[in-house]
Amino acid sequence: MDSGRGRGVAELVAAGERSFSFEFFPPKDEAGEAQLWKAIQDLEPFEPSFVSVTYGAGGSNRDTTIRVTGRIARETSMTPMAHLTCVGHTRKELDEILDSYLAAGVDHVMALRGDPQEGPRADWTPTEGGLDYATELVELAHARGRFRIGVAAFPEGHPSAESLDHDADVLVAKARAGAEFAVTQMFFRAEDYFGLVDRVRARGVDMPILPGIMPILNLNAIRRQSELIGTDVPEDVVARISAKDGDPVAMRAEGIALAAELCQDLLEGGAPGLHFYTLNRSKATLEIFQALKITV
Repeated sequence: MDSGRGRGVAELVAAGERSFSFEFFPPKDEAGEAQLWKAIQDLEPFEPSFVSVTYGAGGSNRDTTIRVTGRIARETSMTPMAHLTCVGHTRKELDEILDSYLAAGVDHVMALRGDPQEGPRADWTPTEGGLDYATELVELAHARGRFRIGVAAFPEGHPSAESLDHDADVLVAKARAGAEFAVTQMFFRAEDYFGLVDRVRARGVDMPILPGIMPILNLNAIRRQSELIGTDVPEDVVARISAKDGDPVAMRAEGIALAAELCQDLLEGGAPGLHFYTLNRSKATLEIFQALKITV
């Protein structure tokens, strides 16, 4: 694999290469920091096209996100992508955060509206002097002329979307505002991903859309998260995991197998790569790579 540091995802895909990327979240303490850096070191040999670091609701992890992405830029060969949301920030504050990223050597940003602190299904509350839509944040970052910009996509539709078609219109608007690629929310059916891609392509936009992968290692936890973000856990998936109930090792192995099968279907169907939600651990992602015969 060749990450092509300095190349954007769109350029990588246009050159016929696949994009493999990993997502982390800001650690809360020293033990979490050590776990994060172990995962980064384990996954760095795969030369990801980028690694993203999330951003807490209302900017709760802002300083840690800036610090972690800056350290990745300084101390690794990987391209860090910092998340940024509209939640709780004025336009002036967002400008200052973008300045902080550039000062830290971070020029890739994931521009998100973000979820209200009450959760993704809560009503959106505008911040006085702030932005209301991810498209506006894309425009703000794009105007700098120095950022490569990614955005979120939703194979089953954002919880607040009127319809799948309206959701596709929103993603297309983000592309036309300056986004270079999108990363999807987690999902469990390849057809949901390919349906989204088809809707976007039908609107004349060929932006790469990377499927977001989160293996089911804990069925109850995934169900809770899925309910929040509007993702359906299919009954056949539930049945396969539940068949291993009482045997945590077998249940985990089945979750890895399901994720690997989904990844295989996606790649064979033409997905431009894979984006892994790592939860700051490398083991599950490495096991999926092994199943897919993806090597360093």
